[in-house]
Amino acid sequence: MDTLMHNIRLAARSLRHNAGFTAAAVLTLALGIGLSTAVFTVAEALLFRDLPVRDQDQLVVLWGEPPDRSLTNFPLTLAHAREFARGARSLDRIAFVAYEGAWPALIRDGDRLSRLRLATVSGNFFDVLGAEPAVGRALRAEDDVVGAAPVAVLSYGAWERQFGRDAGAIGRRIVLHATGVAYTIVGVMPRGLDYPRGAEFWAAIVPARTKPGTDSTFVHVNLIGRLAAGATAETARAELTVFHGRDAMPAFFRSLRGVVTPLPRLILGDTRPAVIAFSAAVMLLLLITCINVANLLVVRGIARAREIAVRQALGAGRGRVVVQLLTENLLLAVVGGTLGIATAAAVVETFTALAPATLPRLDEIRVNATALTGAVAITLMSTVVFGLAPAVMSSRIEVQQVLRSGTRQSAGRRSRLAAEALVAGQVALAVLVLAAAGVVARSLIKLESAELAFDPSRLLIAELAMRADQFDTKREQLAVLDRVLSEVRAIPGVRGVSPVVAIPFCGTGGWDGRPRAEGQSAEEGAKNPMLNMEVVTPDYFTNLDVPIVRGRTFTDLDREDAPLVVMLSESAARHYWPGVDPLGQRLLAPGPGGWMTVVGVVPDTRYRDLRTARPSIYFPLSQSFFPYAPTTLTIRFEGRAADLVPSLRSRITAAHPAAALANAAPFHSYLDGPLAQPRLNALLLGVFAGAATLLCAVGLFGVMATTVRQRTREIGVRMALGATPGDVRRMVMRRGLTIAFAGTAIGLAGAVLTNRVVAAMLYDVSPTDGATLALVSGLLLAATALATFLPAHASTRIDPAIALRAES
Repeated sequence: MDTLMHNIRLAARSLRHNAGFTAAAVLTLALGIGLSTAVFTVAEALLFRDLPVRDQDQLVVLWGEPPDRSLTNFPLTLAHAREFARGARSLDRIAFVAYEGAWPALIRDGDRLSRLRLATVSGNFFDVLGAEPAVGRALRAEDDVVGAAPVAVLSYGAWERQFGRDAGAIGRRIVLHATGVAYTIVGVMPRGLDYPRGAEFWAAIVPARTKPGTDSTFVHVNLIGRLAAGATAETARAELTVFHGRDAMPAFFRSLRGVVTPLPRLILGDTRPAVIAFSAAVMLLLLITCINVANLLVVRGIARAREIAVRQALGAGRGRVVVQLLTENLLLAVVGGTLGIATAAAVVETFTALAPATLPRLDEIRVNATALTGAVAITLMSTVVFGLAPAVMSSRIEVQQVLRSGTRQSAGRRSRLAAEALVAGQVALAVLVLAAAGVVARSLIKLESAELAFDPSRLLIAELAMRADQFDTKREQLAVLDRVLSEVRAIPGVRGVSPVVAIPFCGTGGWDGRPRAEGQSAEEGAKNPMLNMEVVTPDYFTNLDVPIVRGRTFTDLDREDAPLVVMLSESAARHYWPGVDPLGQRLLAPGPGGWMTVVGVVPDTRYRDLRTARPSIYFPLSQSFFPYAPTTLTIRFEGRAADLVPSLRSRITAAHPAAALANAAPFHSYLDGPLAQPRLNALLLGVFAGAATLLCAVGLFGVMATTVRQRTREIGVRMALGATPGDVRRMVMRRGLTIAFAGTAIGLAGAVLTNRVVAAMLYDVSPTDGATLALVSGLLLAATALATFLPAHASTRIDPAIALRAES
């Protein structure tokens, strides 16, 4: 124990006497360990922590998919879902989830209006999951029958935000504004249960979706179940495919294939590739950190050669020298690790503040005991990686040679080559991180500049809350909508308004269909692509500034009693009638419609999906067979959106007591949804890339500065023999850039292979995009050139006479 304390005191004194080296090593460690611990914290919450369900790996979610994947989630009708559940062999138990997932609903809690995301599920949903409520009870099978009293279960987050974790929330009633149905809160589910994604309260399907006074339930569902003993996801997928392909199913359903996704993967969604990419990037950064500190220690060991030689000459064995050097390294690691934990806490707090609200389990991401354990493990690993080799190398010296020649001549060729090889390795690893950050950043730029095919500027999206329980027919709803539109058009600053079914970028949350062209059989029609279906008024295309490519737009003459007409997007028209004029052609509308004549063609837009301009079909509102009046308004305005909203709210309320403004926001705010994760990806990888570049530059600067010090006599001789400052500068620069070029070449070769890790995060950019790889290589070489130039320039200030006297 005394020996250990003596070693620690000696290490502390040695580090104090070399404050510059100590500060550089500690700050480098703090950066690398801090970022590593922060990413470990996020990864532990998102990837490694179990969901609050029983045997999560046995839970799978099932739906259908057409062969062309024109719709990635095609649900079952409730009747078909029940039929499949009764005969399923690959699944032990099956529950149902309304396929649209969690959707925002306006809720009245006393006099307070708020928005919560509602998911409708079967009564056995939580029983199948094996999820135990945190407070109260979960939904039960008896809650999901005709005539059952409406009950709801809150998510833990909603219970915290809306009710302040008050146990008295159990038994309270909240009213769904759209229907007037009052739900009694019966329970609160545990933290971390996030399925369907973003759900804030759950209600049983049948009471929520059954027409009053009937037993007719209108809903499409996905399945969630537990794999039976011996069954796999593949057998469940095959069983659902066979179920779809039966002769008893409609023609379109017979073409569907089963899709089976493990529940944990479905909850994590697109975050898994990002977290894996960040983890890989930060491990590279940690490795760069270790290399950088190792280089500092090698350089310091070279400078301490005479000190170590004197110790060995006085009787200190090689093992004792190694132990002393390792003690210094361990002390550096402890200080650096402590600062790293503080850095990690700040990084995690920043990450949760910047992360998109849709990130799963966001409220669970914090530096905890597991993360601290990870930080200790990272610190110990770093100590071994960066401390052992330099300590052994520093102890392997020729005592008599060092004592005769002096410190400045003690650095052998092997030590210099080792230091330069470490720097080249740093550069190669930095190229890997920079290349990943570069392609992700370019992908974000392309996504932000994607052509929408309409003008999003000065466009306000207003979401209406319509009391469906106040109307007996759709005609009554449309009458109220007409009054709302008239009131909105009268507001100063409003240039145009048109209703639509879907909010921007809602993906599968809109209305989709597969119309059949005249002359197609039912089987041929089943192979048509799935189209975005939208209900619009005649001024929709003018209001959004969507150009008419062919034909005409809708007019007021396209009334309910007029011939049925539709408009198509270009890709839809090309599919149905390749090489033929689509105008005048006819389509059969899904459901109870009839034959519709194509009167116009417009571009494919990205209104529903930012990444893909999907084929679309448009119906005039006055002829639409959609069962409800659309409740989303697109408003073209002048002035400031914030000034418009109060007038909008009051005019809508004045139009009819059953109508209210649920939400209003400029169109660009909806872009934050699909862009949030790509922006976060680019930001984080950019931080890692910047840190890696900085560490590389510091490492190269340290090696070249040490090289200049060690070669003072040589430089003095060269200058005495006539070498100019420019010659000396070029000599030093040439060596530094050779190291940087070697590392860059190795890094580029590695990036071609490793950039596949970020492929899932990219949009319209190849993981091996040549322009991006060239750009990041140039940036890194520029940074290393600057790091080399500074010691190269310093070498030109050496006085030959002084250098020769100092080395004599």
